[in-house]
Order: sequence, then C-alpha cells, then structure tokens
Amino acid sequence: MKLWPTLFLSIVCGSVFAQQKEVTGIVFDKDSKARVAKVNVQNITSGKGVYNNFKGEFTIGAGPGDVLVFSKPDHHSDTLTVKNYAALAVYMKPMAIHLQQVTIRDSFLTPQRRLANTQREFSKIYGSAYNADLLNVGSGGVGFSIDALYSAFSKSGRNAEKLRGLIDAEYRQSIIDYRFNKAFVQGITRLEEPKLTDFMQKYRPGYYLVTTAGDYEFIAYIKANLKRYLRRPWAYGLAPLPQVKWEPETK
Repeated sequence: MKLWPTLFLSIVCGSVFAQQKEVTGIVFDKDSKARVAKVNVQNITSGKGVYNNFKGEFTIGAGPGDVLVFSKPDHHSDTLTVKNYAALAVYMKPMAIHLQQVTIRDSFLTPQRRLANTQREFSKIYGSAYNADLLNVGSGGVGFSIDALYSAFSKSGRNAEKLRGLIDAEYRQSIIDYRFNKAFVQGITRLEEPKLTDFMQKYRPGYYLVTTAGDYEFIAYIKANLKRYLRRPWAYGLAPLPQVKWEPETK
C-alpha cells in the first residue's frame, strides 16, 4: 500500500520536470537564409513568450504538443507544433522582395562619376563662363559680367551651351539605365530575350520617376506595366516600315 503514494509522487514530479524543459532553435530568413533577430516567439499553449537574440537564437519553455508562433513586422508569421526537444530551425518568409546586394567596382562607373569625368574632360565649357552670372556686383555697383555676355552672345559660347545640354541629357539617360537595368528588371519580370528588351524599350521610366520613387514604388511600377505588356505585347510597337520599290531609270 505504501508503494502507491511513492509511485504517484514520482509521476507528478516527472510531469512537473517535463513541463520545465525548454526548446531551443534559430530563426532564418527563408529567401536569404540569413539569421533573423527580434522575432517574437509565443507559446500559445502555455501563454509564455520570448524574443530571440541578435544571433537569431531563442530558448522557450515548451514540450511536445505545444504550438509556437513566430512573428516579426517585416516577415510573415510562422506556426509549428513541437514534436520533441530537438533544436528547431525556423524559416520566415519576408514580406518585401529581397534584392540581392550589388557591388559596384571601379571598372563600372556610376552616372555621377561618369559626369564628373566628363566635366573634367570638357573643363572649358564647365569653367567660369558656366557659373558666371549675367549681372556682376562689384565695388563700382552693378555691371554686366564679361564672361556671361561672351557665353550668351558668342558663337563658341552658344556651342558650349549646346554641348552642355547634350552632356546633361546623356547623364539623365544614364541615371535611368543605371537603375532600370536588365538584371534588375529580369529578376522582377522573369522575362527572357527578346521579350525582355522589348518590354524595357516600351515601358522605359522617366528621369523624374527614377530619381524620386522608392524601391517599393519602383517595383510596383514595373509589375503594373508587366501586366499591361502580357495582356497586349504588341502595344506601343513601331509600325512596320513601308515597302519601297526602286526601279532603275531606263534610257
């Protein structure tokens, strides 16, 4: 008869000991496979919750059958049921599209650096005449700047102004090419050649959009135009060239 109280206490102690066990694991980004920190790990069975550390690691009191919920503002929540006390590897899918890091090397100049090099090469047209004001304020009062008058009325000054305009226009186009490049657009649209080039030519963004839109807005712009392109791939195409028949003159 004394065996039953002892057996009962053993079962109760064993149950309490089992409830005090902990489950450990690491949270990863499903796309990049990088560790994700500041994830809220909630045991909805027991009501306990913790945050993982900056290494993505967490430890929480749980046992087989408990349901754990992992949540973070910039990731989709994930739920799993604990099966045993083995370490867990949790993969959370990010809400935004993950853009791969691009390393720009010296051999590939940014538009800003190319413009700076061009301005150094054409230093004459970007010299004092370019920055001179038409009105010059000096010790004798307000007068006309000789450099500004020369730039405005001389033939070489007008030619320099045209050249500056061409260089600036080319710079704006290079800014568009730099952001709206094939690798980036193909990663979003999954288009292959020749459709990729055709799409980029028909839905090329403007300079203002490229320089003011954030990543989310810019990707949304490309996706919206991709839907239009897939519905009507022939739209905005150039008309076929007319057939011209040439007949040699006969004497």
